[in-house]
Amino acid sequence: MALSTTAATTMLDAVAVDADYASLHTADPGSTGASEVTGGSPAYARQAITWNAASAGNLDSSNAPNFDVPSGTTITHWGVWSASSGGTFLFGGSLSAPESYGSQGDYTLTDADYTLS
Repeated sequence: MALSTTAATTMLDAVAVDADYASLHTADPGSTGASEVTGGSPAYARQAITWNAASAGNLDSSNAPNFDVPSGTTITHWGVWSASSGGTFLFGGSLSAPESYGSQGDYTLTDADYTLS
């Protein structure tokens, strides 16, 4: 049985309270946050993310975190954590298209959406 839209929206707003940092991944992070990008100079790091109030079972980011991406990295997914390092992996999604970096570069996560239904 599916969740009601009201229940999904309420749950997403509750999760958003702890969803403070975005990450980039080289493969599907699954339920653990696996395959997070590492390394680089300047070093890759999780970035702060903020959220609009959930609506109709959808949570939408309200800022656009910018990441340093190491040379030789292909990013395919994003994730959300409770802390800038360590912490709890909460959820993630795939990028609209993989991004490959032959040299050091940066990536802006312009839209992180998560739908619960």
